[in-house]
Amino acid sequence: MNILNLIKYGENKTLELKKELPSNDSIAKTIVAFSNTSGGKLIIGVRDDLVVIGIDDKNLFELKDKLASIIYDSCYPNILPEIYTVTIDNKLLLIIEVFRGNLIPYYLKKEGKNSGTYLRLGTTNRKASFENILELERQRNHISYDEEINYDVDFNSLDLTPIYKEFEQQNKTIDINKLKNLKLIKEEHSKLYATNALLIALGYYEHCEVKCARFKGTTMEIFIDKKEYKTDIFSILNSVLSFIQNHINLRGEIKGLYRVDTYEIPTEALREALINALIHRDYTNYGRDIKVGIYDDIVNIVSPGGLPHNITLEDIQNGRSEIRNKVLANLFRELELIEKWGTGINRIKRLCIENNLQEPIFSEKNDFIDIEFLRKELKTTQETTQETFKLTTKEKILKYIKVNKNITREELATLVDISANGVKQHLSNLKKENKIMRIGSTKAGYWEIVDE
Repeated sequence: MNILNLIKYGENKTLELKKELPSNDSIAKTIVAFSNTSGGKLIIGVRDDLVVIGIDDKNLFELKDKLASIIYDSCYPNILPEIYTVTIDNKLLLIIEVFRGNLIPYYLKKEGKNSGTYLRLGTTNRKASFENILELERQRNHISYDEEINYDVDFNSLDLTPIYKEFEQQNKTIDINKLKNLKLIKEEHSKLYATNALLIALGYYEHCEVKCARFKGTTMEIFIDKKEYKTDIFSILNSVLSFIQNHINLRGEIKGLYRVDTYEIPTEALREALINALIHRDYTNYGRDIKVGIYDDIVNIVSPGGLPHNITLEDIQNGRSEIRNKVLANLFRELELIEKWGTGINRIKRLCIENNLQEPIFSEKNDFIDIEFLRKELKTTQETTQETFKLTTKEKILKYIKVNKNITREELATLVDISANGVKQHLSNLKKENKIMRIGSTKAGYWEIVDE
């Protein structure tokens, strides 16, 4: 995505915009936060209303040297940014770009690691908590929280029945050696210890629960039903799925001689979203839990922790896989509850579209992940055809892209009844008109509506 389009979407996890050069401390905090999170760009010369005003190009080289010195003198370990300029409409922008470092956590020298470590959450730089710092150190050493040993829990006091039962239901064998191989338990000095993953799977920790509510209407003012599930992770998955299905519509249709009942939101899509929430949430945050809200218009799943610090929502949607809880994820993969790494979100979208629903909305809001399943069905093909009959071919293409960002040229050609080359030309024109843009590669990417 070019700089102008980045600016158009405003500040986010990897972008900060300033009208003029901020204070030395502000620069250092932003650079540290980017380095600890997903990297990012600090662009100087853009007003708060996203209008490009540029900077004065006098003493530009001295300014670049000054910025490099500020970052070198203020941040530790050393951060090496790329400092460069871009001209847009004859206005000069100064850009400081940093990438996520390998020596995390980074912090402000004068404040020290415990007080001077910052993270980028949404559009703000937040001081990292002690738990955040520990997690950054785990990431530096390529260790996940769930594979660490809990020395305070007596392994022999744990009831492993839920684990053994789940393996039995999948016709798979499980024993102590298998538990070791899966890193659910570890042995030290001839003594067995549970890892955090095993305790999470068994529902040992207080925060390993999911709170569900069915609200009246489209707000949280009045709830109709409420449940809290705190058992083993497999029972939670099935209980929450049942709760959702009890509060969404069941529709029936005749196929051949028989009536077939299906839920308004595909069971497979809901199950996939719940699995993602359970195995990817941040279990180091003991004060929060997963919440499921059912409203008249949406089903909402909220998972605490946000995305792993080195990845963005765009990366996830493009198929990149970054696993926060490696042991839990591997356990679910062993039980065939996960098919392939990095396919979950696109599979959820595909299932909804195939069932005539709008794509679910995935968003990262500060330090949690939010998934909204829209309950309103799309119009039927006949209704869509009647509505788009008087539209131009270009308008039809835009309409279909709005419904399905992953739609192919061949599918568009069939829908609008022109050749694939004709679609290619229309898409090219739409890009030139800044109506759409391609995110990612030709094969693995998707379309984004720029100007509706």
